[in-house]
Amino acid sequence: MRGVMVVVGILVTWRVTHLVVAEDGPWNIVARLRGAAGAGFWGQLMDCFYCASLWVAFPVAGWIGEEWGARLLLWPALSGGAILLERLVPDRQAGAPTTNGG
Repeated sequence: MRGVMVVVGILVTWRVTHLVVAEDGPWNIVARLRGAAGAGFWGQLMDCFYCASLWVAFPVAGWIGEEWGARLLLWPALSGGAILLERLVPDRQAGAPTTNGG
């Protein structure tokens, strides 16, 4: 396994998790799925970045890891990397520049 694949795995995990938890998606598909999930298990999963990143990281770790031991270590590592990246990215709503120059 190459280090670049770990970085790619973290980016993939962050991107998909961010889409599921914080974005509406194309044609509002993800927002509709989130609404249909309601307040049950799936709805709570789609509202929690930490929870969702674990489930998104699972198949990514399976894809990147070359053996079972590596996959088991990659699973929480990819989730943790995505969480760190999420904490580094500022909230776009709070600090978004305005288009009217103000």
